[in-house]
Amino acid sequence: MRRLPITDAFFLVMESRRTPMHVGGLTLFTLPKDVDDASFLANLGDILSYDGELRRPFGEKLKTGPLGIAGNIFWEEDDELDMEYHVRHSALPRPGRYRELFALVSRLHGTLLDRSRPLWEMHLIEGLQNRQFATYFKTHHCAIDGVGAMHLMSSMYSTNARTKVKVSPLSFEAYQSYKETMKGNDSGRVNPREDEIRAVSEVLKEQLGSTVNIARAMRDTAGIWMGKKSMMAVPFHQVPRSALSTHLTGSRRFVAQSWPFERVRAVGKAFDGTLNDAVLAMCAGALRKQLQDQRGLPKQSLKAMAPVSVRAAGDMDSSNAIGMVCVDLATNVRDPARRMRQIKESMDAAKTQLQQMSAREIMIYTGITQAPLLLTQLTGLGGRFPAFSTVVSNVPGPRERRYWNGARLDGIYPVSIPFDGAAANFTVVSNFESLDFGIVACRKSVPHVQRLIAYMEDSLVELEDAAGLRTKTGRRRTVKKSTARTKTKARPKNASAKT
Repeated sequence: MRRLPITDAFFLVMESRRTPMHVGGLTLFTLPKDVDDASFLANLGDILSYDGELRRPFGEKLKTGPLGIAGNIFWEEDDELDMEYHVRHSALPRPGRYRELFALVSRLHGTLLDRSRPLWEMHLIEGLQNRQFATYFKTHHCAIDGVGAMHLMSSMYSTNARTKVKVSPLSFEAYQSYKETMKGNDSGRVNPREDEIRAVSEVLKEQLGSTVNIARAMRDTAGIWMGKKSMMAVPFHQVPRSALSTHLTGSRRFVAQSWPFERVRAVGKAFDGTLNDAVLAMCAGALRKQLQDQRGLPKQSLKAMAPVSVRAAGDMDSSNAIGMVCVDLATNVRDPARRMRQIKESMDAAKTQLQQMSAREIMIYTGITQAPLLLTQLTGLGGRFPAFSTVVSNVPGPRERRYWNGARLDGIYPVSIPFDGAAANFTVVSNFESLDFGIVACRKSVPHVQRLIAYMEDSLVELEDAAGLRTKTGRRRTVKKSTARTKTKARPKNASAKT
């Protein structure tokens, strides 16, 4: 048995029927030419149903002591693993539009995982138009984070359409093969711990340095609460009440859309910012319009929690290796250019603070500053005392065209976690030429979630206009791509489709 780290157990403690703590991903594919659709999908189903050794923790289940999740929690091997339960084959009702696909994912994502079994499900979904099919994979956040999930699924993809993969991405065999392809892999060597080979004085010096860095960060946070003028946002501080800061129901609504990678990055560059700054500004503009429609735009700016990966290059073993920063979305600013600059300044302030700390220090600091969030979730006060208004997460994905046994990978749409006080979650994955956005929200708290897709496009157009990236006739100016690309892929395009 292996003990579950406390940082992973956090997601088990926070979970309830209304707030499932699993993460998921919807992937969209186009079938290869000249294949029998039924036979091809049946073969993929057999691959996913692989009954050999699975990588940790997908062949394991949770074991708790007399205190339940309030005490020690362990992973132990599941001797009764039923792959037919975990791998499911579904077909959409006609006409097989994205509307039907999103409705299915919304329903699947709203149900809890069975804690008496390994905490994952894989759904192979056929019946889409234009010879497309999809997979929906969900697993508990205590088992893996977004970057880890990307590593997991990447093990079944190839840049060559002729490459055939015969094992499940959840298999130990695929895990080992993928690790060997990653640069800097040294998993085959047994290294002594650093504190076993360094002088005691150096160890003490490092520990003292960590304490000083964390204390400095906490002092900065306390200064903001005491009225210090700073562009840096912190959890719970001046987070307004809005339609997002509410008590969730267990129902979910999921929508997805893709935007050209270069188009969004051009906006970031135009404001001397980053791609992530532009993503935050798109989400901020969309939320501003959504709340204006509901006549509920607060005078104070919404705040976003932005997860930051601290996973070392080549690390596939950590379940969760993330820190978190709070960002001012400037939703109380009408001018899109000024809003973008304020978002950038807030994010820059957060990044400056993190640059002073190691990955370990960031995780400790995040745990301290986010600890009240656990209390408000457990007591049901998350809607009254929100730590932030929403979550906006950016996960790096493949920047080359990928295939799964010849099936073209068209889209990777994350399906993440809303919770009390933050009723909508925006997560984006970079994928080949595109940014693939997945938005999931409480269906009752955030009505007409599909409108956020249209508002994000409106927000992006406003930013392009403000940056001078569009002509007077409304056409986008040509943006030079950083690398050569090939054909455009089929994606969800109907922003107004109800789900």
